[in-house]
Order: sequence, then structure tokens, then C-alpha cells
Amino acid sequence: MKYRSRTDIIAMILQAAINGATKTRIMYGAYLSYAQVKEYLSFLIEKDLIRYEEGSAIYKLTQKGVQLLHVYEDISDMITINDQKNSTSPLS
Repeated sequence: MKYRSRTDIIAMILQAAINGATKTRIMYGAYLSYAQVKEYLSFLIEKDLIRYEEGSAIYKLTQKGVQLLHVYEDISDMITINDQKNSTSPLS
């Protein structure tokens, strides 16, 4: 797997938890170790991007988390489109 930035990893966690997910499901969905997922989930809860529901042991996105994921995906789409255009550019 190629290098992933902290932002890429956070986006993968948010995507994995978009419909609600257990810690294990997030760990496998974002390709993280147990120690890594614990650290990231603590950070995301602190930043109010994700919340933990005690009774069901499920992590869910907050509205702020949904907004961040949409912005991340929009930026990712723009960069991908620009990369494709630049690779066919006569200036390349």
C-alpha cells in the first residue's frame, strides 16, 4: 500500500464509520492496527468528528465529520481530475 497521510487515514476512518461501525470494522476498513485505531478514534472524538454510542458500542459520524468527509472527497476529486488533465497536457 502506498504512503497515506494523516488526512487520508482520517478520511478512511470516517468513510468506514459513515453508517456506524464497531472499532474492529473501522480497524479493518482503514487498514490500521488496534493501537493506531484507538489513537485516531480518541483524536476524532476530541475534535467532534465522530461519536461513540455506549449501548451499541458503535462509532458514528457527527455532522462535522460528514462535512469533513464531503470536503475531503471534493478536494480528492479535483486533484484527480487535474492530475488526469496534466498527464495529457502537451506541456508534460
